[in-house]
Amino acid sequence: MAKQPRILAGETAAITGAARGIGRATAEALLRQGMKVAIGDVDMEAARKTADELGPSAVALPLDVTDRASFSAFLDEAERQLGPLDVLVNNAGIMQIGRFLDEDDATAQRMVDINIHGVILGMKLALARMIPRDRGHVVNIASQAGKFGAPGGATYSATKHAVVGLTEAVRGELRLMDAHIDLSYVMPYVVNTELGSGLGEARGLRNLEPSDVADAIVEALQFGLVEVWVPKSAKRTNVLSTVLPRRLSEGMARAMKADRVLAEADTLTRRSYELRASRSQPGLEPAPEQPQIPSAVADGEGP
Repeated sequence: MAKQPRILAGETAAITGAARGIGRATAEALLRQGMKVAIGDVDMEAARKTADELGPSAVALPLDVTDRASFSAFLDEAERQLGPLDVLVNNAGIMQIGRFLDEDDATAQRMVDINIHGVILGMKLALARMIPRDRGHVVNIASQAGKFGAPGGATYSATKHAVVGLTEAVRGELRLMDAHIDLSYVMPYVVNTELGSGLGEARGLRNLEPSDVADAIVEALQFGLVEVWVPKSAKRTNVLSTVLPRRLSEGMARAMKADRVLAEADTLTRRSYELRASRSQPGLEPAPEQPQIPSAVADGEGP
């Protein structure tokens, strides 16, 4: 007998980095399910605009995911206005790309602080609310780069790999505690958002829309899914790559140009996003603009 989907209507969700992109699309999808949604973002002007456009069941709240006091206040206010927290979607994240050896320390620190420490903080604070009620669901947005590793985005790949490992480990701890809390991690391919702008293309793969990821999140909430690939067909590619000898799996990636999606990014197209990302963490000064992977390598003439 097929598992019946969980009814989400009436529940409360908090989404980080929800003013735009995947976060906004997820808010829209959850609202269509009858949920109430807190839009958390460091950009309050954009968050208010999004909440106003989405309607009365959405509220905009300030949030710096790298700051415990800010994150705690965000969840407190979400619960005050909307009711006990049922779902947290740890969506906030940045991706600044370029050759690893050229990456400055401030850029690496910013990605680690937002993409990893932000998720750690969110999980701790949400679980502290959910465990006493013995219900709830935390969804962490990872990336396929966190499974395969993407040249041109080494630190970003590392942060998303950490999100996968973190989610699996905490899920195991909750099971040992006999706590009935669901955890999911979502691994999309390139999404047509600011973060995904100007990236290269892999053969046979199309870029996703934010709504594709949002629909996968809704499905994860309804059916308690843990490992969520977007698109679903990417799971088969992952299984194949794990059973093939490394030489063959890496050759397959090269044939698909999957190893050049980040390495061949159009830096001019990405410039406005990269500058905004460099200012996305309060209290950490933007790093100077870094040189990108040399064109000789990007054009396939390098090693």
